[in-house]
Amino acid sequence: MLDDRDSLLRQLHEMRSEHRDLDTVIARLEGSLADQLQVQRLKKRKLKLKDEIAWLESRLLPDIIA
Repeated sequence: MLDDRDSLLRQLHEMRSEHRDLDTVIARLEGSLADQLQVQRLKKRKLKLKDEIAWLESRLLPDIIA
């Protein structure tokens, strides 16, 4: 169980790091006359990462029955 949790935490850390990196890249590209299609693809990747991060976080939190 701990190995699985550690693996999920590692994966979560990597995804958050990539999400932050995408913020930086998108900001730089939007500041220039970059290819808008490329910017849009990066934004979609960022949204997908956000969903995956939320899913992983929900797996790591125990179910609380109120």
